[in-house]
Amino acid sequence: MIAPLIDATQVFRENEILLTGANGFVGKVTLGMIADRFPDLKHLHILVRGKQGASPRERFERDVLGSPSLKPIVERGDPKLWSERVTIHAGDIASPLCGLSEEAIEQLKGRVSMVINIAGLVEFFAPVDESFQSNVDGVEQVLALCRRLGAKLVHVSTCFVCGESDGLVEEDEPIVGFYPRRKGPEDQAFRAQDEIRFMRDRIAEVYRSAARRPRETAKETAQRLIDLGKQRAAQWGWVNTYTYSKSLGEQLIAAGDNLDWTIVRPAIVEAALEFPFPGWVEGGRTAAPLVMMAMSGLRHWPLRADAPMEVVPVDQVASAILTATTLLAQGKAQPVYHVSTADRNAVPLRKIVEWMYDDYCKLKHRPRALMPGVRILTPAKAKERGAKLAQRLDNLHWAAVACRQLAQRSRLPGRRFFGRLATKLRMLNLQVNIREQALELYQPFTHDNRFIFEAENMRQANALLSEADRAKLPWIPEKIDWKRYWSEHEVKGIRQWVEAEATKGRTFKV
Repeated sequence: MIAPLIDATQVFRENEILLTGANGFVGKVTLGMIADRFPDLKHLHILVRGKQGASPRERFERDVLGSPSLKPIVERGDPKLWSERVTIHAGDIASPLCGLSEEAIEQLKGRVSMVINIAGLVEFFAPVDESFQSNVDGVEQVLALCRRLGAKLVHVSTCFVCGESDGLVEEDEPIVGFYPRRKGPEDQAFRAQDEIRFMRDRIAEVYRSAARRPRETAKETAQRLIDLGKQRAAQWGWVNTYTYSKSLGEQLIAAGDNLDWTIVRPAIVEAALEFPFPGWVEGGRTAAPLVMMAMSGLRHWPLRADAPMEVVPVDQVASAILTATTLLAQGKAQPVYHVSTADRNAVPLRKIVEWMYDDYCKLKHRPRALMPGVRILTPAKAKERGAKLAQRLDNLHWAAVACRQLAQRSRLPGRRFFGRLATKLRMLNLQVNIREQALELYQPFTHDNRFIFEAENMRQANALLSEADRAKLPWIPEKIDWKRYWSEHEVKGIRQWVEAEATKGRTFKV
């Protein structure tokens, strides 16, 4: 007997939902998709922090509704949606009960039946206390809130909680007690609650010791916290502090009782395939520094030839989140959904850098046939090459400085020329050093590991939706033309939305 199809439209019409992280890249697109595809939704509650003197409502209207991703949806939709069926709540997921007052909780109890938690810190090596605040403490408070409200939880994590890997990562790997170097079910070496207590003690000790060192700067304290997170993640086999802290958050969810939940794990989230429009990307996405290096002409790359790039467009992620929400509301969700592409439609890293180099040649109007090709190096060779280039630039910089000083002393022409040249060489050297640091930062993803994430659960979930809802919440990774996507969506999107912001003097984290 064929199971009846699930009506996502009805789910959103009948359930009030609380959304966190709406001000982030994934959050904005998810919010936009809800408003665009399910305009008759029952009610949406959005948790927003005040920031920089702006109230939560002001920040929401400015940073979220005013975003290029939301503005067209707001303008073409019914304005009553935002005034009558969307409520902004001041809060912070790291605060007790996410910062909601007892009065607010009492008002929401019995109304909010679903919480979609997208909030989190997506920085590879933040100070570990900051990672914990968003990805561990925040999960604890979201869980407490869900229990008070009697709501189900859709939690957005990352596929890379798997840590070190060489091949297919399945969706049914046990969550509780997991660490990347686990030797099997009998290995009970890792307990999330013990690890969290241990790290909180270590974090407190860093701050106590800083207080005993009056000459220690805030920057030095932050660096010690960065080193602590990096060391602890590596000890267990996670590739960075971000994935370590996200795994701890997952384990808190999976170990809890009396709560219905599902975890959505995206791979590397990049530019939109179709929604809100092709190529929309925001902030320093994971691939943005790599794209910007490629578009500056880099052709020597430390890559693993057999490794795919586990990339997924942001609108596919939003579709997956809302599909998982639909199934959880109906009691049919799986514990974990990988939102990834390489198990059915892998794109090799080498192909990506070759396509970007072709785009670079076109941008510079240089005949591709006359240009040298991309070279794949080992990390050691790439590092050696980068160090030699930095040393040559440093030598040239000081030579230019010496020439400027000589021209100034001798009152000869050329002082300004050599001064400008010295400045340019110093900036080039700085760029080379930043590039080398970025390549080292991405090495776990480009060389040291080979990630392929099984995404069978999402395929099955999409098949359970009605035909009309599959059109609203498409899941089509097998149909992505990666060459076209990379050139027409990712590269153009980063150059338009990310690089443009960088040139305004804004920075992004890698």
